[in-house]
Amino acid sequence: MNLSTQIHSHQVLFLKRRRFLPFRMLLLALIASQGAINATAKGDESPAVWTPSLMMQVKRVGSVVVSPNGKRVAYTVRQTVMDGDGSEYRTHIYLADIQGKESRQLTQGSKSCDDPQWSPDGKWIAFVSSRVGKKNLWAISVDGGEAFQLTELKSDIGSFRWSPKGDAIAFTAIDPATDDEERASREKNDARVVDENIKLNRLHIVNFTGPTSRTFSSRQLTAGTLSIVSEARAGRSGYDWSPDGTTIASAHTSSPRPDDWPSADLSLINVADGTVKTMLNSKAAETSPLFSPDGEQIACTISDDPPSWGGTRTVHLISVADGSTTKLAETYDGFGRYSELVGWSADGTQVFFTEVQGTSMKLLAMPKQGAPVEISHGAGLASAGMSLGGVSLNSTRTHFGFGWEKLAQPAEAFVSAVERFEPVIVSKVHGDLSMPPLPRTEVVRWKSSDGLDVEGLLTYPNDYKKGDKCPLLLVVHGGPMGVFTQTFDGSAGTYPIAAFASKGYAVLRPNPRGSSGYGKIFRHANYNDWGGGDFRDVMSGVDHVIAQGIADPDRLGVMGWSYGGFMTSWAITQTKRFRAASVGAGVTNLMSFTGTSDIPGFIPDYFQGEYWDKFDAYRNHSAMFQIKGVTTPTLIQHGERDERVPLSQGLELYNALKRQGCKTKMIIYPRTPHGIEEPRLMLDCMNRNLDWFDQFLGGSDRKNP
Repeated sequence: MNLSTQIHSHQVLFLKRRRFLPFRMLLLALIASQGAINATAKGDESPAVWTPSLMMQVKRVGSVVVSPNGKRVAYTVRQTVMDGDGSEYRTHIYLADIQGKESRQLTQGSKSCDDPQWSPDGKWIAFVSSRVGKKNLWAISVDGGEAFQLTELKSDIGSFRWSPKGDAIAFTAIDPATDDEERASREKNDARVVDENIKLNRLHIVNFTGPTSRTFSSRQLTAGTLSIVSEARAGRSGYDWSPDGTTIASAHTSSPRPDDWPSADLSLINVADGTVKTMLNSKAAETSPLFSPDGEQIACTISDDPPSWGGTRTVHLISVADGSTTKLAETYDGFGRYSELVGWSADGTQVFFTEVQGTSMKLLAMPKQGAPVEISHGAGLASAGMSLGGVSLNSTRTHFGFGWEKLAQPAEAFVSAVERFEPVIVSKVHGDLSMPPLPRTEVVRWKSSDGLDVEGLLTYPNDYKKGDKCPLLLVVHGGPMGVFTQTFDGSAGTYPIAAFASKGYAVLRPNPRGSSGYGKIFRHANYNDWGGGDFRDVMSGVDHVIAQGIADPDRLGVMGWSYGGFMTSWAITQTKRFRAASVGAGVTNLMSFTGTSDIPGFIPDYFQGEYWDKFDAYRNHSAMFQIKGVTTPTLIQHGERDERVPLSQGLELYNALKRQGCKTKMIIYPRTPHGIEEPRLMLDCMNRNLDWFDQFLGGSDRKNP
């Protein structure tokens, strides 16, 4: 990712952001930042420190998929593009041999190409791209040449899967606008009725005959009230072809709305005529169907009954013949939010899955009988502190593909044989990026106020020496089912860890009760108690770092996005220990959030009732009802088009603080949903967070706060 063209604009932005800093700090910071950009742009020396601009140059490895014969691998690389007026993330597909000795870029152009999937004969790679209009399906020969378009839809394709014979591709797409609706929109006569005329996610089939497939002859397979679950990650989806290609097992919901996920059921869909046969239809949510190699069973996940947002699922096997189900063993994390089925073993005796355990993502096998067994154990993941991501299984079930990274090493594409897990790197995505030394990060553990064991990640300042007392930044993750894992500290994000450490801050990222990775009981321990035990968990972590002699108790900052924003807004109403705070897309009022979010069932699940029945609980756990007297300087960042946590949540907090005379600043990011999706806006977000805490904690000047 080349940001050399942005040097001048970065200088201007840097000066504007730091106008409140002491001159000496400003000069040193500007020199360091400019040096980092120049060195990286020229490639002649390593930059001195990590800055948000440098972090934007770190690329991301996405789908890693191995060919059917196990000899080649396709993977995606996403990079930042900020040329001229452009501000986007661009993804392209690369092709390498299984040993990583030869790698070349397969797709080109100004439009992203993503989600590569091999044809069963290994001659073609299908992918999605918006090269022409909406995201459509394309294919390209692995020997090179021009890609050709397979579909021509008015709505984006969600996910797709090759048929076993390679003569067709199944894909999902939302119902497009009708001719009448398009006309009404042009005429500005397009009033909408809430909860009427909902567009559903349909399953389609397009025949594949190589380059002659350019006729766009796809057909819609599903109709009626079925909305197909679409999980476009590493070639997986909410549906799967039977080995003989006659049937598709699919998870479907009443609508694609995020609040309707508990309605998920499983059905078999006849490919020839679209007839539907129900397989599982219960009050639980059934998802992720995968046919066994012989086609006699379907592996799937089934939620608790009734389904809960805190999440607990178990893996089941369904008999295709009679629909009977067999429950397999429970997993360490109760098959929570970050657990995913990967695929069956070739002999059909076990199912592979990934699961976060503590601060690591692991690959495991679930046998038909007995407890899960970790596959990634012994490959150096635990000892080296590395983390898997996006694991896929090739169609012949011989090889895994995945991204692999650690705290001090950015992600690269890796493959391993299924028979023996020995990861081999196949990419050199960051070979041309000069990187300064990264700070030291370690897993830390402490006891909460009630004796609960809690852990997290502690990052030290770059030049930390034992005995130094540093300003400490507390970062709370989202979810609350999120979890901090051991991924690369130099990657760009709303809260730039490596840049914070370069400025002299220690950073604590706790996994309090409610987090994934520590089992169902731990994940459900904050039910009816947001801002209670979870808040004591994070504050106990702060006290632990202070007791270790690392953190300066008089120079503390707190920040978080989404649920992390809730915890930050809650913290400033409960304590004055923090000298500054940053609330990102935060839930500040549980009642108004429930009435305006696209997931109105979320808080009623966590608090076991609607707000009109549990008014006191909603009020007592909302920052907006505790806001009187808050004095902590607070930065608020929010997306203008956020449907998950609507903009009004941030505005409520901003106006309440402003009217009380509390120092506050609110940044609204245009076009932005719940997460920032544009590079320039992400860069702005990171720089503003650095500036805010520099202004009130003075990270670069430890002796003179």
